[in-house]
Amino acid sequence: METESEPYVRLATLRQLHQVMADMNTARSLADTLQTVSDGAVTGLGYELACVNLVGPDGDLVVAAFSGNASAEALITGRVGSRASWDRRLTMGEAWGDLRFIPHTEGWVLDDDDVPQWYTAGPPPRFEDEWHPADRLFAPMYAAGGAHGGELLGVISVDRPRNGRRPGAWGREALQMYAFQAAIAITNARLRANTQRALVRLEREQQALRASEESFRQAFEYAPSGMAIAEMGGDQHGRILRTNDALCRLLNRPASAMRRYSFSDLVHPEDIGTLLRTSAEGGRAELRLARRDGTYVWVSLRNSVVADAADGPRFLLTHVEDIEERKRRELHLAHRASHDSLTGLPNSAELRSRLSARLCRRPQVPEQATADSVDAAYGHGFDFAGAAAAAAASGHGGPGGRSGGIYDDYGFDHHVHIVAPEDSGDDGTKGLAVLFCDLDGFKSINDRFGHHTGDAVLIEVARRLTSGVRDGDTVARLGGDEFVVLADGLGRADAEDLAVRLRNAIIPPIRVDGRAVRVGASFGIGWAHCGMTADEVLKSADQRMYIEKRSRAKQHRRAG
Repeated sequence: METESEPYVRLATLRQLHQVMADMNTARSLADTLQTVSDGAVTGLGYELACVNLVGPDGDLVVAAFSGNASAEALITGRVGSRASWDRRLTMGEAWGDLRFIPHTEGWVLDDDDVPQWYTAGPPPRFEDEWHPADRLFAPMYAAGGAHGGELLGVISVDRPRNGRRPGAWGREALQMYAFQAAIAITNARLRANTQRALVRLEREQQALRASEESFRQAFEYAPSGMAIAEMGGDQHGRILRTNDALCRLLNRPASAMRRYSFSDLVHPEDIGTLLRTSAEGGRAELRLARRDGTYVWVSLRNSVVADAADGPRFLLTHVEDIEERKRRELHLAHRASHDSLTGLPNSAELRSRLSARLCRRPQVPEQATADSVDAAYGHGFDFAGAAAAAAASGHGGPGGRSGGIYDDYGFDHHVHIVAPEDSGDDGTKGLAVLFCDLDGFKSINDRFGHHTGDAVLIEVARRLTSGVRDGDTVARLGGDEFVVLADGLGRADAEDLAVRLRNAIIPPIRVDGRAVRVGASFGIGWAHCGMTADEVLKSADQRMYIEKRSRAKQHRRAG
């Protein structure tokens, strides 16, 4: 490309260089620009091979364009070399200004790294400055045009100068100038491409916005489930601005009336906290909304915050779905999971849960908590109505009692110290009595008359036990012919009297299919107190029941 003693050759080369630079800056796309850069190094700078390695989004360099050899172009175009390997190259060898020359005496260490390479065969050099086939020359391209002033855009690799010699001062300057102009051309091509994409995207977005506004209007108005738009922030926070027909039908309220409300005006008082959290976070929740007639319907709310780029959140788009039927099924399934399918009484798991609630410390529940919310949180179906009645009957739920209310007395607000009455007699102490009931003679009924009759007996015994206790007490079927009664606020004499009354209620004949059958019952009385587990309490009552059963059996034999 050059002969140092012939300035007119340099001028001709400069003209070529000027032409390829002009071609770079008139290329229509980024791909065209990259290929023009690669071609210009061959046609304008006099190298037989040239390659443009472009920095990708992940920092690695991809072979974006190749010139001078069709086979090499097909082999390595699109392949990637890691940034670490390229950084290594750009710190090796000799620094020729911004260029980096790695002679064959050093470059052999790079033969096995991950940078795509093309090897050209040739004879070894015969004189000192002759180009060796394994020599490497790299021209880095920087965004700001200098190694210290900008981000690396890529690297131009060149090989085999046509004159067979390593570039001299003029050749190095020309390649460095070319890399500088190539960086500008690539940056401009990217800007043009980004601008064109932005314009196309903007037009598409405007078209899509117009279409989406109409689609939203139709989807909002004709959606099969409820939709509403409410304000966010300011004095009118939460005020309903717009509702669709489905929501108006669900709540039986006209659209004009809905605009006078906010969701906080319509939500059940016990669900207001859930609503506020959902509105603030934009998420979803299940709560109850008031109909025009004063009844409530369970709904699922899904909120989306419609934000303004300048002013922040402005509106809340709320999707309201009727889940009344699902809630009803969930309550039914929860009841089935916690109750005996034959008798309808609480089952063993529910019994242990209710008993544990009186023995164990529970997390604090806010004053506005309800039976539904606590059931949902703790999953044991606690009978608040029954608890209230038990507390009232035992004197625990009002002034002068052991606690300040149902939550306190039933162990939800703080631990209640449960004391069992003394074994020596009735000292006035009242506690939680656990009556373990085992039926006498039930197996013979099953064996003689079959399980149908046995099931009917169990159902009737369950009814008689339930009729014989207070509203706040729990009657549960532990399994088989075993039942347990939890009765709070009883002294020892009260518990013994309750056991006698329940036994007497069970003894009368039970008629099944025109046949009268009888069963007896043995009761063991245990007491729940602090430090015991539910299983320990039940085991204690069970052991006392077997003591009584054996005692009554001995008395029966002596009487016979």
